[in-house]
Amino acid sequence: MTLQDLRGLREALKAALARRFSGDHTIEITLGMGTCGIAAGAKETLEAFVNELKTSAVHNVVIKPTGCMGFCHSEPTALVKMEGMPDTIYGNVDAKTARRIVQNHILEKKLVDGHVFDRPSRDILKET
Repeated sequence: MTLQDLRGLREALKAALARRFSGDHTIEITLGMGTCGIAAGAKETLEAFVNELKTSAVHNVVIKPTGCMGFCHSEPTALVKMEGMPDTIYGNVDAKTARRIVQNHILEKKLVDGHVFDRPSRDILKET
């Protein structure tokens, strides 16, 4: 492989990465992919999110892998940000839970009970 080939490959990968994080994405899922998250199954969780979003024909979501989110005891963790819902950190997100997050949180705008690690208090949400 020549230096020119490597430069061309680099530019192609940069363009692909730019497409991944641009566009009409109104929903963000940040997935903890540090060593603790990966050891707890974050790669399978990422695959489940991608497949469920594809199956459900949801196209306005970007998944952003990140390093350790500081919740090693609850890995894999996922932060979901979307309009009309509080920013929510889910813990112990296995593949089944990832599918539930897409169906319940993203499509139905309902929190996924049993996996909410952090969210604003009820008085901030004005729930009764």
